Amino acid sequence: MTAALEFRDVHVELGARGVLTGVSFVVQPGEVVALLGRNGAGKTTVLRAATRALHVRSGNIELRGQPLASLSRRAMAQHVAVVPQDLHVPFPFSVAELVLMGRAPHQPLLGFESADDVARTRAALERLGIVHLADRSSLELSGGERQLVLLARALVQEPRLLLLDEPTAFLDLSHRSLVLRLVRELAAAGCAALVVSHDLTLTARACDRMLLLHEGAIAEAGAPRDVLNASTLERVFGLDAQVIEGPDGAPLVVPRIGG
Repeated sequence: MTAALEFRDVHVELGARGVLTGVSFVVQPGEVVALLGRNGAGKTTVLRAATRALHVRSGNIELRGQPLASLSRRAMAQHVAVVPQDLHVPFPFSVAELVLMGRAPHQPLLGFESADDVARTRAALERLGIVHLADRSSLELSGGERQLVLLARALVQEPRLLLLDEPTAFLDLSHRSLVLRLVRELAAAGCAALVVSHDLTLTARACDRMLLLHEGAIAEAGAPRDVLNASTLERVFGLDAQVIEGPDGAPLVVPRIGG
């Protein structure tokens, strides 16, 4: 099977500082992989390297077996959708207009949106329960609403690879569950997903594998129950925690808070 995304010995520097040092991993079609680590470990850098937003000093990145450097921006946008932590929108586009922009890679270069594009936009808004926001200015949204809009935009893009940077950061528990359930549904349909998150317990229930990034390198990789243990959490996160098995069999991380 051709990997949806593959990093091979990737090195990235920002200034004189090595941010990624020999990162290698694979995300297969239909797989949800969580990328975890402390603040500053290089998680967002991985996503930016995967979209050519950052220069890679050495190593190789491939999308569906094709070198990343060989793909045009349009070709990349037809295969990869990104849900950032936040997005600054300088113009008061309506929510529907912002989501409809996700159809741009599939439209003729000088064309306009079709009735099908508009229908897909509405379907994405309905799927995320935000159709009532369609006519609202994107500048009037809360952080959580904006995050759901960005996910809807990614949905209408119909990606084969979804890159999500803290997609549940501004959401309440109900919407966090909704987003991760949706990511699982997309994976079941053949999409691959790489999810950056700090929520160890919830992510453990949504992903197939975890990659723990520490000081710019992959420190641990594997199924959640194999990766999440007290010694690894202490080493990678500096976290004193107990890891227990939840009722569903997935690990629960319980930090020790003094006392």
